[in-house]
Amino acid sequence: MTRVHDRGGWPGAGAIDRQEHQLADWELLADALVQSLASPHRRVIRIDELRRAIESLPAAEYESLSYYERWIAAVERLMIEKKIVTREEIDAKAATLGEECRA
Repeated sequence: MTRVHDRGGWPGAGAIDRQEHQLADWELLADALVQSLASPHRRVIRIDELRRAIESLPAAEYESLSYYERWIAAVERLMIEKKIVTREEIDAKAATLGEECRA
């Protein structure tokens, strides 16, 4: 069964954009977060777990997210799956940060 991340040979998919681009600060932080969580001395997540979490995103969510947004969505899922944080804790923290940004 072909899933949303299986892009090879899709009719009309067009060429892959391989141009380098300047990463935004939040993208650098996303990369640092994943590197930290997957580091050999922490081993909170494994890269294959991250890949599984990305590849299991619902198709509509996968398509709506950028590359690093998929990483963050996957880390969030893994943290909940591993019972490190709850959905409620994440939502509460996001709400608090949103309020702080608007203040």
